[in-house]
Amino acid sequence: MQKNNVYRMTLSAMFLALALALPLITGQLPQMGMAFLPMHLPVLLCGFICGWPWGLAVGLIAPLLRSVLFGMPPLMPTALTMTFELAAYGAFAGLLYKRLPRKPASVYIALVGAMLLGRVVWGLASLAVYGLFLGDRFTAVLFLSGAFVNAWPGIIVQLVLIPLILFALERAKLTSAGSKVAAE
Repeated sequence: MQKNNVYRMTLSAMFLALALALPLITGQLPQMGMAFLPMHLPVLLCGFICGWPWGLAVGLIAPLLRSVLFGMPPLMPTALTMTFELAAYGAFAGLLYKRLPRKPASVYIALVGAMLLGRVVWGLASLAVYGLFLGDRFTAVLFLSGAFVNAWPGIIVQLVLIPLILFALERAKLTSAGSKVAAE
C-alpha cells in the first residue's frame, strides 16, 4: 500500500509539472493555448491513472501555482475559477472510471462525464466569483461560450488523446487496470 501511494504521489507530481509546462508550449500562440486547454489534459489523466483524490489535488493546485509562478492564468477570475473546474475534472474522472466496468467504452463515458461535470462546476464557480468579487453578471451566454464554443478544440484533443494514452498505458500494465498501480 505504501509503495502504491509513493507511486501515485510521484505520478501526480509529474502530472502537476505537465500542467505547469504544457501551457508554456501552447501559449506561444495565445488563442491556441486557450483553445487547446493544456492544463486540463494532465489533470484528467491524473484522475484516471492515480485516482480521484490525486486528480482533485493536482486540479486544485495547478491553476493557482501556475498563476503565482508565471502570472498566467490571471489569478482573478481565471485561476480561481479554473481551480474548481480542474479539481472537479480530476475528481470526477477518477470516481467515474473507478465505478464503471473495465471496458473501452467506460473510458469515454468517464471522460465525457468528468468534462461535463467540470464545466458545470466552472460555471457555478464563475457565477459566484463574478457576482461576489467582481460585481459582474455571469450569463448563460458567457457560460456556453467559455465552456463549449471557445473550448471545442481542447474538447476534441481531450476526447482523442486521453483514451489513446490510457489504452496504451493499460496495454503496458501501467494503470490501475494493470499491475503497477493497484485499484483504490
